[in-house]
Amino acid sequence: MAGQPRAAHMSEDALVRAAQQGDACAFEQLVRLHDRIVLRVALNILRSPEDARDAYQEIFLKAYRSLGKFRFQCSFRTWIYRIGTNVCLDQLRRKRVRKERTVGADEDAPGADVLVNAPDERPHSNPDRALAGREAGRRIQHALQQLSPKERTVFELKHHEGLRLRAIGEALSISEEAAKNCLFRATRKLRATLQGAQQGVQA
Repeated sequence: MAGQPRAAHMSEDALVRAAQQGDACAFEQLVRLHDRIVLRVALNILRSPEDARDAYQEIFLKAYRSLGKFRFQCSFRTWIYRIGTNVCLDQLRRKRVRKERTVGADEDAPGADVLVNAPDERPHSNPDRALAGREAGRRIQHALQQLSPKERTVFELKHHEGLRLRAIGEALSISEEAAKNCLFRATRKLRATLQGAQQGVQA
């Protein structure tokens, strides 16, 4: 399409303004700029690739329908995070009401865990250390699953996406102080698990 090369060189604000005026290529470019981040955030909240893909579609559909309400009071990135987290948290609430939440099927999904690193599989790697690393990874995975959806989201946005607490608060429609407290709780829980994992390895 002729509009795509032009859209690819526009600033984000210019893309938003063009999309608000009905430029489909500009909106497609906004989707390309943020689609992987939105999907990753959805996956970290919902813990299910299938649910995350469903949420992804709903997030961008809602963003498209609400684009005219965007007033540049925050970055488009923060705005799409806000929509994304609200969609995902609403989806979790609906699943709890229906009591259909599934657990465990998505634990090995790519990108599902913001902390677990792949074990060192180089030939000179210490097998005992690799085994201990995998065990620690399982403990961290378990700890992440114990966090509330909001705690996981705050932790993800802070440590994986690099957002400031103020931007996280805006994305979640909470105060900066509430985001800070949420991050503190998540970090404290994860640190306790890491310490327990380390003690288990040393025992």
